[in-house]
Amino acid sequence: MIHIVLFQPEIPHNTGAVGRLCLATGARLHLIKPLGFSLEDKYLKRSGLDYWHEVDVRVWEDWEEFHRSVGSGALLKMVEVQGAGVYWESNLSAADDLFLVYGPETRGIPPSIMRLGETLHIPMKGTRSLNLSTAVSVVLYEAVRQRSLAGTAFGS
Repeated sequence: MIHIVLFQPEIPHNTGAVGRLCLATGARLHLIKPLGFSLEDKYLKRSGLDYWHEVDVRVWEDWEEFHRSVGSGALLKMVEVQGAGVYWESNLSAADDLFLVYGPETRGIPPSIMRLGETLHIPMKGTRSLNLSTAVSVVLYEAVRQRSLAGTAFGS
């Protein structure tokens, strides 16, 4: 299964849009507190449209609780502007459970968490970053593509 992990997301619109992407691809969404909004936020639900109740979402109190639950053998791929590798060059079909981790919109992933997995970036020109939901969609659909080529069912 593909897992999208949003570490301390700040903007409800982005999280709602990411939730819709997760639903469309069969991915599980993990939200790590503190969140910059309430899960009852109207903007979150507006971006997720009427699908939000169908999203497979897990909410974690902090990174440590999340990390303990997935275990030390989890395949973590940190997607960050300063990531070392280009996302399409990474093997995103190498494990049954792939965790794509994204940081908060204004701060990114802390270095202590970045050290726990492979770091990836999305090549860009003319801007320092992409919208969070756009960045998630770019890498998520590459993971879906690679898994399809590897014979893994769509949404797995």
